[in-house]
Amino acid sequence: MTTPRPARLRPSDLVRLGGSGLRSRPLRAVLSALGIAIGIAAMTAVVGVSASGRAGLDRELARLGTDMLTVSPGGTAFGERATLPDASVAMIKRIGPVRSVTATGLLNGVHAYRNERVPAAQTGGLSVRAARLDLIGTVGAELDHGAWLNAATGRYPAVVLGATAAERLGDVPAVRIGGRWWVVVGVLRKAPLAPELDSAVLMGWPAASAYLGFDGHPTTVYTRSAESRVEAVRGVLAATANPPAPNEVQVSRPSDALAVRRAANATLTALLLGLGGVALLVGGIGVANTMVISVLERRAEIGLRRSLGATKGQIRAQFVAESLLLSLLGGAAGVLLGCLVTGTYAMAQAWPAVVPLWVLAGGAGATALIGAVAGLYPAIRAARLAPAEALAAA
Repeated sequence: MTTPRPARLRPSDLVRLGGSGLRSRPLRAVLSALGIAIGIAAMTAVVGVSASGRAGLDRELARLGTDMLTVSPGGTAFGERATLPDASVAMIKRIGPVRSVTATGLLNGVHAYRNERVPAAQTGGLSVRAARLDLIGTVGAELDHGAWLNAATGRYPAVVLGATAAERLGDVPAVRIGGRWWVVVGVLRKAPLAPELDSAVLMGWPAASAYLGFDGHPTTVYTRSAESRVEAVRGVLAATANPPAPNEVQVSRPSDALAVRRAANATLTALLLGLGGVALLVGGIGVANTMVISVLERRAEIGLRRSLGATKGQIRAQFVAESLLLSLLGGAAGVLLGCLVTGTYAMAQAWPAVVPLWVLAGGAGATALIGAVAGLYPAIRAARLAPAEALAAA
């Protein structure tokens, strides 16, 4: 007579078996899941708060122009002032990592006055510049009041005053430039990334050419690039802006804030990984301890199941499944709690609330790994119990 083969345990059977073990001791299951939840919540909150703080820091550092470079003409071999080609802006736009390019052109010998009675020598230290329409978007300048130049006003006698220029000229509806009145259509706030604009009177590129004989050569080109490629872009800017004479081009160096930003990111990443690892270790130890105690208390159940034909593999699978369920329940609660803590703290600090997706995926993966590893030894120990020994010990 052949011994019947034991029935296979389907995944649904394992889930029911694991769930019954948790339901039989609800208080212990809740406390154990709470330990996992606290560990995962600590990891999620540490990563989330760090990422939110990093996003806030990045937002502040972005105002310092970490991704902006400027290009200006240098000097020739004969000591004369060089010029940038008219097409330099268009050529720089072709550089892959460059996201936006704009320019201004200084009008030498041209000055702005509040009225025709001001002596020509009293310029107030103000400059007159032709500006491209995308200037304020690229340099991050903001309007204090009025409007910026557009396709219409950029072709006619209309100007926008920098913050310092507006203070020195006063609240005037128009300024005198080149023997003609130019209507003031707007005033800028202080531009920290381009302080030379504060003392400038800005007009449209076509208007400067039509009314003041502007030659069209840019004197300052502003570029914004992908932050990770700023140094690479800087290396090719001179040759791109003026291919025949790259040595006659001056390129600014990247902002010191870029190095600060990278150092801060590296430090925060190391910190969050270390704290997250400690939190996971504590949670794993808690699950392992719970499962070992569960095996000791349930020896009678194990002996009875073995006597009824359950194999060692089925006993192992039962306890591993129970450990996984316990960890996953705690992990899900921990992720939600960590997200709540992150959002609350970020709102209190006026930071963007950021919880990276890899943290959510990592939390689920970590809890599954913890459950499997923590439940493996107790499961093996339970499977090794002989039926008679387990029943006798009970």
